[in-house]
Amino acid sequence: MDLQGKVVFITGGARGIGAAVGVESARRGANVALAGLEPDQLAATAERIGPAAHHVECDVTDLESVQAAVASTVERFGGIDVVLANAGIGTYGTAEKGDPEAWLRTVDVNLGGAYRTIYATLPSVLERRGYIGVVCSIASFAPLAGMSSYGASKAGAESLVRAVRQEVGFRGVDVGAIHPSWIDTDLVRESEHDLASFREARAQMPWPMKSTTSVDVCARAIADGFEQRKARVFVPRAAALAYWLRTLITSGAGERLTAADSAERVPQMEREIAELGRVGSERTTAINDLSRESDAAESAEVK
Repeated sequence: MDLQGKVVFITGGARGIGAAVGVESARRGANVALAGLEPDQLAATAERIGPAAHHVECDVTDLESVQAAVASTVERFGGIDVVLANAGIGTYGTAEKGDPEAWLRTVDVNLGGAYRTIYATLPSVLERRGYIGVVCSIASFAPLAGMSSYGASKAGAESLVRAVRQEVGFRGVDVGAIHPSWIDTDLVRESEHDLASFREARAQMPWPMKSTTSVDVCARAIADGFEQRKARVFVPRAAALAYWLRTLITSGAGERLTAADSAERVPQMEREIAELGRVGSERTTAINDLSRESDAAESAEVK
C-alpha cells in the first residue's frame, strides 16, 4: 500500500511517536489527521507538516470525542485509509502501594483508547480496505515491576489486535501490533530521570531489550509497516527476539531470574515513587490534568 494520497489518522499525535509518524507519513505523500489532548502542540505539529495535516482535540477515553475526531477527519479528507492507535500514558506504582485511580486510568487510555479508536474508525477503514496499527510495545510480553498497569494494558492491546484481525481480515482490512522497545521520547526520558530503580532495572536487561531507538527511526519503521500492511512491527527489528523468546521470559525460570533482586528493588522503587509525589511522568500528569479539566467543563455545561 503506497501512502501517496492516503489518509492516516493518528491518536496521540501531538508529540513523540505519533507526531513523528505523522511527519513521516506526510513525507510519503499522505494526508494526516493528528488527534490528541494537547491543542497547542497538535497545532505546532500540524504546522510543521503543512497543508496535508489536519488536527483535532480528542480524548480517547471518551467515545463521543473519538467519533467526533473521526467525523472531522472524514469531512476534511473524505475517508480514512490508515489508523495508528498510539495514544498512551505510563504510571508508576506497585499493586500494593500504587494509586488505583491512576492504574485504571492507564488501562483506560492504553487499552480502552485503542478499542474506541478501532470502533470509531472501522466503518471508514472497511470501506477503503485499509490498515489499523495499534502500539502494543514490547511491554506486552515483557512486563516490569512497578508498571503493571502499563504492561497489562499493552498485553490487552495485543490480544485486541489478534481478535480484531480475525474479525475483519477476511473483509480486506489488515490489523497490526506495533512493538517499540525503548524509544527516545518524553515518556521514556522522564521515567529514567524520575526513578533510579527503573534505570537500574533497564540496564540489567539483555540486548536488544535495553537499547534506545530514535523517534525518527521508529516512525520510519511504523510507516513501512503501514505500506507493507504488517501483522507485527518491531522497533528495533532485533526486538523481535524478545517476542520469540517470550515463553522463556514468562517461564518459571525466567520469572525467578527477574525476581532475584525484587526484595531490594521493589521497596526502593516504592520509596522513590513516594518521594516523587506523583504517579507518572510530568507529561502523563499534564495529560491527566487536561482530561480532568475537559470532564469538569462538560459537567459544568450539563449543569
